[in-house]
Amino acid sequence: MAMPELNRYELMWMLVLFDLPVVEKKERKAATDFRNFLLDHGFAMVQYSIYTKLFSGKDACEKYYRLIKQNLPEEGKVDIITITDKQYENIISYSSCKKIEKKEPQQLLLF
Repeated sequence: MAMPELNRYELMWMLVLFDLPVVEKKERKAATDFRNFLLDHGFAMVQYSIYTKLFSGKDACEKYYRLIKQNLPEEGKVDIITITDKQYENIISYSSCKKIEKKEPQQLLLF
């Protein structure tokens, strides 16, 4: 029996946006460490200071709210936004004046 698919209102995208100082060597290291933390935890870079990850629902995001808080750099600003997959599909992206067509996220079914 196949597991039911999650609908696009249950799937949640977490966006981590940040503006970190990088003037001093110590600040650059902290910013790099934070980016690497996000990558190591399955986030994908959208832009240099915007990272995203798809979750199965709001409850699945809770662990990452805590993890991110525990790994914040001492200086700078970090915002976390969560939106449904249905809301995320409305994002329009351009690169070099050309519209980027989005790929549908692949949903894995575990049984």
